[in-house]
Amino acid sequence: MPISDADIEEEQRHFANVVTTFRKYVPYHLAANNRRRKDLFTLPKADQDLLERLGYKQKLDEVDKAILANEVFLSKIVVDPEIFGAEDEGEDDHMPEEEDEADNPEPSSIGSGEHSSQSHSHSSGSRTHSHSHSHTHSQPHSHSSPKQYKPTEFDMDKLRSTLKQFVRDWSAEGKEEREASYGPMKDALLAHFSDIPKEERRNFRVLVPGAGLGRLAYDVASLGFACQGNEFSHYMLLASFLILNKTDRPDMHTIYPYVHSFSNITDRASMLRAVTIPDVEPTLPPGSAFSLVAGDFEEIYGGESDANEPQAGVWDAIMTCFFIDTAKNIVNYLRIIHAILAPGGVWINLELSTGPLLWHWENNNTNDPSVELDLVEVKELAKMVGFEIENERTIDATYTTNSQGMLGYTYRTAFWTARKKI
Repeated sequence: MPISDADIEEEQRHFANVVTTFRKYVPYHLAANNRRRKDLFTLPKADQDLLERLGYKQKLDEVDKAILANEVFLSKIVVDPEIFGAEDEGEDDHMPEEEDEADNPEPSSIGSGEHSSQSHSHSSGSRTHSHSHSHTHSQPHSHSSPKQYKPTEFDMDKLRSTLKQFVRDWSAEGKEEREASYGPMKDALLAHFSDIPKEERRNFRVLVPGAGLGRLAYDVASLGFACQGNEFSHYMLLASFLILNKTDRPDMHTIYPYVHSFSNITDRASMLRAVTIPDVEPTLPPGSAFSLVAGDFEEIYGGESDANEPQAGVWDAIMTCFFIDTAKNIVNYLRIIHAILAPGGVWINLELSTGPLLWHWENNNTNDPSVELDLVEVKELAKMVGFEIENERTIDATYTTNSQGMLGYTYRTAFWTARKKI
């Protein structure tokens, strides 16, 4: 089904709103921190004095400094959003009144725009990653100005989650959590192609849908495979562009990902600590084949929208990590995965199995359809579609957890490999 000009305009509007969210990070969160100061002055003077002796006001000042330091990093992400095909309307007049921004946030809207589709390609080669980003349809001449948009708490939560995702995917601190999930998947990939010499891995194509900030896809490309990641979130796409294209040394950036909440914190040092990223130089050897494609998984890989690049049967492996529960129609997701795998190809999957799956569209308020299956049903469905499931096991894993915090969730994830029946 062709994408209409209205769809394209909606996508551009959403992208502009995401850029605005990045740019309004500081006033929003400084206002939230200033609310704590106002609350402090509502207390009896004797209570204020005790908190003064604890250094509470000083902690608030340190949080302000960390928020301002985060802005230095976040501003690099949106310094030139026009590379993604959007007009940059500047940063003037984007500073809202502090009290309005944090004390009266607008109601959140689940799924607001995040499900809009794009079809832009990001390609990276050898030592530097050169991304191209172009619409496949004509662009409208008008869309909502970023200056007219007031980010909601839902928007800001997406942005805060992106900072924590940087810790998971691109910091030394996140290595243990990252390897608990990505490690078994990479091991399974190497085991499947164990009879292939390393120098010939570039002849085998691996797809990573839901690539997020791109670390798993980058690691697969580092192993020598031809790897493509796919991602639809503008937050993730903008952030991964900075890491893969504008970062040329380890520990180049410093962020403070845990300063936004005072809950479940052992001490102020754990909340205020800096995290440097990336933990590696994010470049690949000459001749590496690595790309990121922006857009909706079903639209890009589920049809033949690009006659010059048919998808059916061309992927030797597909690796899905915390991805299949993003489906509105899980049947179609599995059908597409099966269709685009080569005969005998392998699907390597790691999925949250609590709840029993964390279906992203369950109970949504946007009238989007959602089909939720339990884990047994998902595996039975995979067999019906044409997969032979192997190597099943449960792996304990965390996700963007503050390693020094007092609260953390351990998920009993379901892991398997599945061969496409010939």
